[in-house]
Amino acid sequence: MSAERIRRSLAKAAGPARADGGDAPHCAISVIVATYNRAESVERLLLQLAAQRLDPSRFEVIVVDDGSVEPVVPRLAGLTVPYRLDVVSQANAGPAAARHNALVRASGDIAVLVDDDMRIEPAFLDAHLAAHPPASRCVALGPLRGSAGLRLPLFERCHIALLEKLESEVASGRAVLRGTHLYTGNVSFRRADYFRVGGFDQAFRISEDTELGVRLERAGVRFVFAADAVAVHDSDHSSVEGWLRRSRTYGDADARVAEKHPALPWVSPWRFLTMMHPLARPLLAASVLAPALMAPVARLALRVSSALAAAGAERIAIAGTTVVYGMQYFMGVRDHAGSLRGAAAGFVHYRALRRDGRGEAAQAPLPT
Repeated sequence: MSAERIRRSLAKAAGPARADGGDAPHCAISVIVATYNRAESVERLLLQLAAQRLDPSRFEVIVVDDGSVEPVVPRLAGLTVPYRLDVVSQANAGPAAARHNALVRASGDIAVLVDDDMRIEPAFLDAHLAAHPPASRCVALGPLRGSAGLRLPLFERCHIALLEKLESEVASGRAVLRGTHLYTGNVSFRRADYFRVGGFDQAFRISEDTELGVRLERAGVRFVFAADAVAVHDSDHSSVEGWLRRSRTYGDADARVAEKHPALPWVSPWRFLTMMHPLARPLLAASVLAPALMAPVARLALRVSSALAAAGAERIAIAGTTVVYGMQYFMGVRDHAGSLRGAAAGFVHYRALRRDGRGEAAQAPLPT
């Protein structure tokens, strides 16, 4: 695609969106990239998409700039790529709104969602396409890996380690993928299934992927790993305080997801209590009982975990970081409940659902 054609595409970015893709020709895959303040890494990703083995006539790429301080349009206008590229700018509304905007504009049967800070290899789209044989209905999660050339913060290494553990357990049959596992950093699904269940709930700024996954599973969509669709995560998250706040916010958001699906015990945030090591459970319970007292304990535990990582005890450090995440997460669950009585009522409701035999808790690592 010439630079001039890209500029014409960018000039139409504010035009009306159509769920059928407008007058764009139909293709097999629509690659969806939501971005915020990452113009350089988006450009890198678009160039890696230009190097895909899949015929460029079989896919399109839609980038939605979610109100970046430095808009991505000027930087991308000079790119020459072999596939159809559409770049859309919107006022900041969150990743769910940005991805939905792109999915509405898309024309492909299969949507591949990839984060703007990922690196991919030439077989990436081939692997996602292979995960969706004709007449199948599935969500294909691509593995996430840490960059060999970038030393990620401990909390990001913990995230990658937990996802790799889940991948291993699913491959060995010890765990089954559920809707609660859906993450938007590297995933593909049929656009028809996305719209059939109503798309992202844009009221969620985080955990919107989990909530969508719940509805997709309930609609009969199967969850699988696309083992060869690997994406390497070059995260620029470096703030420990930001991670601690985000961890707590996830507890609040997941409690909201559970409220939306109150009959499903495998959606409840309380399921994580039964998944953590028995020695960690008192710390999680104490985080619900007395969050103000446990917040400094969580920070101390994270400092200890960081020291262990620096000393080469990576596995123990990751285990400790997982516990810290759990403590922050359950503080967020308490935040959403509003009181100890409200939190207790949520736990009692979860236990009642389990006793009634309405489903087993999802076997998943804590989300980070």
